[in-house]
This record gives sequence, C-alpha cells and structure tokens, in this order.
Amino acid sequence: QVQLVESGGGLAQAGGSLRLSCAASGRTLSPYIMAWFRQAPGKEREFVAAITWNGANTDYADSVKGRFTISRENRKNMVYLQMNSLQPEDTAVYSCAGDLTRSYSSGIDSRMRYDKAYNYWGQGTQVTVSS
Repeated sequence: QVQLVESGGGLAQAGGSLRLSCAASGRTLSPYIMAWFRQAPGKEREFVAAITWNGANTDYADSVKGRFTISRENRKNMVYLQMNSLQPEDTAVYSCAGDLTRSYSSGIDSRMRYDKAYNYWGQGTQVTVSS
C-alpha cells in the first residue's frame, strides 16, 4: 500500500517562503509523474505543479509560475514544492499526488492538470499566508 505524507506547511507572511515535502512509503515513486494540488476553503481543488519521473520536465499553474518550484529526490522517495513570494491567495491545503499507472513518461500532457489523472494522494498540509 502506497502512502504519501506531506509536511512543511504552516503560517507565512506575504512575501515569505515555505518548502513542502512529500514522503512516500510502500512503493518507489521514481518511475512516475508526481504533482502538487491545493484546495482553498470553499473552492475546488486546483493543480499547482507536476514533474516527470526524472525531473526533466515540469508544469506549473499560471498563478504560481515563477514563484514555486517542484523537485524530487528519487533516491529518497521524496517530492518537494519550494514556494517563494507567497501571497494570501496561496492559502490552501496542499496535497501531493502520484500517477502510479504510467511509468517513465517523458512529458506532462494537459490531462495531468486534473486530479482524476492521479491515483494516490496524501492527506494534505495547511499553508496559511497572512498579509
């Protein structure tokens, strides 16, 4: 059974930074696309970023492009989200997700921006940004 556990959330001031981590157990994540999504109160879950198995390709939502960076360390079975220049509208529960159905994908197509493309999810970590 695969488990994804996020950490690193918390309270930050506008303009500040946080680094989220996603630790996997039960199976190696190295062949698979991994992603971060977020859900703000009263809103639908939205795509934040995705990364291919080797980190060669990434995709970002327009709202975070240039501020957030997704990365991974396959030898540690970890995925990260570095969040800089945080804004109050970044306040949300951030969840790590994995598509463990397709291995060694070379690119990230538009389907990967939808939560139904992923079959494993973490429980989420709260990020709150104050103005």
